[in-house]
Amino acid sequence: MPFIDSHCHLNFPELAANIDDVLALMQQNDVAAALCVSVHLADFPQVLALAEQHPNIYASVGVHPDYEEVEEPSAARLVELAQHPKVIAIGETGLDYFRLKGDLEWQRTRFRNHIRAARECGKPLIIHTREAAADTLRIMAEENATVAGGVMHCFTETWEVAEAALEMGFYISFSGIVTFKNAKQIKEVAQRAPLERILIETDAPYLAPAPYRGKLNQPAYVKHVAEEIALLRGIGVDEVGRCTTENFERLFDREIKK
Repeated sequence: MPFIDSHCHLNFPELAANIDDVLALMQQNDVAAALCVSVHLADFPQVLALAEQHPNIYASVGVHPDYEEVEEPSAARLVELAQHPKVIAIGETGLDYFRLKGDLEWQRTRFRNHIRAARECGKPLIIHTREAAADTLRIMAEENATVAGGVMHCFTETWEVAEAALEMGFYISFSGIVTFKNAKQIKEVAQRAPLERILIETDAPYLAPAPYRGKLNQPAYVKHVAEEIALLRGIGVDEVGRCTTENFERLFDREIKK
């Protein structure tokens, strides 16, 4: 059963410069598709171009909370850009209180706009949260994010946060961090989350899993995330591949060519 990288940044220079090799290695490692995620509107044309050029690459549209001095997306603008058939999600969006400090109300406003856009266009959210779990969950509830649904990407929070997101109908996505020896909290969530509600990702070019930790990450390595989850749950890696692929297809309303 093939795997799907539910979150990567193929348009970033480290990967875009060798995209043919990246795609070839995906094929060699049974990675059938990848979702290339937008982090600000200036790079969206690059993200969309990759999705248009390659049938197994999909795109999202959104502005990451770490980017302060960039074009601020209105809900209407996000809805407009999401009309393209290869755009299957809104994001990545959310809150990040780790890198930026001070008055971050603009982050919360931006997050609300993304949720409203996702509800309007009927496409799921890709949510990033770092040191901001309480506010992230609060805004998700206040803006009725359940209507749109989506995924908590690169999950690094507690089981209690995961449980709250699951109750809102969201999926939990695990990156290469789950393979790190000291990632006990994340390993616990990977064991406890319902198999029908998890995704796997690389967040490439970052967070390469063991045995590539510290090196350039790429979608082909998502199988190592699946292998770790299989080990933690005591099941076969083929079952993890099958379930996470079916979950991706269900969440993003896409049938992936196997």
